[in-house]
Amino acid sequence: MLGAGTLRRLWLILFASLVLAACGASGPSFDASDVTGSSFGHDFALKDAKGNTRTLADFRGKAVVVFFGYTQCPDVCPATLATLAQAMKELGSDADRVQVLFITVDPERDTPQLLAQYVPAFDPRFLGLYGDADATARTAKEFKVIYQKVPGPTPGSYTMDHSAGSYVFDPTGRLRLFVSNGQGADVFVHDLRELLNGA
Repeated sequence: MLGAGTLRRLWLILFASLVLAACGASGPSFDASDVTGSSFGHDFALKDAKGNTRTLADFRGKAVVVFFGYTQCPDVCPATLATLAQAMKELGSDADRVQVLFITVDPERDTPQLLAQYVPAFDPRFLGLYGDADATARTAKEFKVIYQKVPGPTPGSYTMDHSAGSYVFDPTGRLRLFVSNGQGADVFVHDLRELLNGA
């Protein structure tokens, strides 16, 4: 039978081991910028191609990737959507727990019909969202996205300058990551797996 002194020493050793283990434990290792606890990007209320109003709560239980762009974008937008489509392939069955949302900054031209054709062409699970001019401005402000119309040779041939980057929410609906433009599919795959595994 162990004496009181021995038991006390064993408890102290056990307690010290637990403290050291806790000190050595590190948080999740993300490749993208960790923006957990940010004061922006809380939510949105926009319509999908069928006219249904969507908010983040609709996708609870999934990791959500939000990207702002427009369908007539010549480079960044299709490249980002193609990168996300590649990431979904690499995620395999985990991709069923990920929702990609494309929010247009050009509601004047990006009709529900156009969004319904353009966005799912990259991956059938992707959703395009839109709002009127006021809703678009409110949502962009909430996410600190800057966008501006750049006139073209004709009234309908303008382009849209806009912030490029993706916002990633964990399955509880908290904004966790900002993925800069051009970081590649591997960053999305790695970080989405971290979030899906409870990071």
